Amino acid sequence: MSKGRNLFNASMTPIVKSSTRPKWQRIPKRNVFYHKSPMHRGHFVLSFAFNFDREDEVYQFALTFPYSYTRCQGYLKVLESRAEHLEGNFCRELLANSIQKRRADVLTIGSVPKRAAEKRRVVVIIARVHPGESPSSFVCQGLIELLVSSHAIANTLRDNVVFKIIPMLNPDGVFLGNYRSSLMGFDLNRSWHRASPFAHPTLTAVIELLTAIDKSKDYQLDFIVDIHAQSTLLGSFVYGNTYDDVYRYERHIVFPKLFANLADDYQPNNCMYNSDSSKIGSARRFFCANLNDKINTYTFEVSLFGYKLKGSDTIIPYTEDSYKRCGRNLIKAFLEYYQVTGVIPISPTQELKKKRPRRHRSPSSSNRTRPNTTRIQAPIHYKDINIYYESESDADEPTFRYKLSPRKSIFRDHRSSSPPPQTIVVLPEPSLSIIDFNIITKADFENATRKSQKDGKVLNET
Repeated sequence: MSKGRNLFNASMTPIVKSSTRPKWQRIPKRNVFYHKSPMHRGHFVLSFAFNFDREDEVYQFALTFPYSYTRCQGYLKVLESRAEHLEGNFCRELLANSIQKRRADVLTIGSVPKRAAEKRRVVVIIARVHPGESPSSFVCQGLIELLVSSHAIANTLRDNVVFKIIPMLNPDGVFLGNYRSSLMGFDLNRSWHRASPFAHPTLTAVIELLTAIDKSKDYQLDFIVDIHAQSTLLGSFVYGNTYDDVYRYERHIVFPKLFANLADDYQPNNCMYNSDSSKIGSARRFFCANLNDKINTYTFEVSLFGYKLKGSDTIIPYTEDSYKRCGRNLIKAFLEYYQVTGVIPISPTQELKKKRPRRHRSPSSSNRTRPNTTRIQAPIHYKDINIYYESESDADEPTFRYKLSPRKSIFRDHRSSSPPPQTIVVLPEPSLSIIDFNIITKADFENATRKSQKDGKVLNET
């Protein structure tokens, strides 16, 4: 909150809801102030004005959309009870207990054959290392919902890849309302290189799990993605590593490029690849240095506020659904990666869609001018129209109600049959008279005029 570089300088505001208005809403920018305070040693201070319009209401304020430990456990319990359709492709296990004996679960999604000719690919996803970064839980829930669905993408990935997902790695910090630390005050994403069973039980459990997968003869660990939320930058982006091996680095940047083509909120300018020694305790740097060279480790970041549309400076705030969409985009990127690398074969229909040539017009055909045509109304056949006089209309100025005669249907309804409408007047087909003005005389014209007037009087009398 006291950082000079903060999203509050980019029009971000806190959110609020009440007991009768349960939907989170952002406080207007004109009522929010983020400034340096001399009374707080020059640190930045957030203040806002709010009017409590109802006395019996309970109001709640938050930095971003909350995602509690209770909500996570309830979601996993419901997910476990409804995963029968996966037929053994879903498993919820206890990874470790926290210091205060709260659950840190691990989900296994994907088929695990007893004997396979090739190693089964494994993707590990970690979320909520920092308790205050609740958008990471929404991103994680979004990718879980896609993986357990009956979508074709989910079915393909479950048949070829095993996903190990840890939805909440710091349950004590989330329960206590900490922003970045655990129960004992440790930043877990700076403690991977010095994790101990006493102070970091969840970290040691993850290290043991990934080490066992890395040494297994049946699995090949491909990805480790640590999901975080960003308080200073907009959009979604990736932090990666740099390597002395050029080929390994080129292989490392393939996945972020595939994700960039799928996500509208991706900000490539915020991406960073480094080997910073100050981040040696992060998951990205630790597993890169301690596991085999084939593993790609990333930190996936998503903004606490919103993202900019491509080619525009308009900021669109994130919602719970848009955070979940980020998770679904991650899963789609995994599918494209494994198709590009040949792990998952591409179906013939997909190849035809990708290789379908575009039709190019020849220069001669593009220069052709279309003929000048006019739009005319479609002719109306009066035999198909029945005219009814309104019963309450004036006799001098009659109004008409037009009704098209019903079309014949191939389905017959024997239960109800309405009588056909009574026809009062049916207009005949219009006829066309041709007059040759080259041979007509003045006397003939006067005779034709008198005849037409006489015929009109006869029609009015009838």
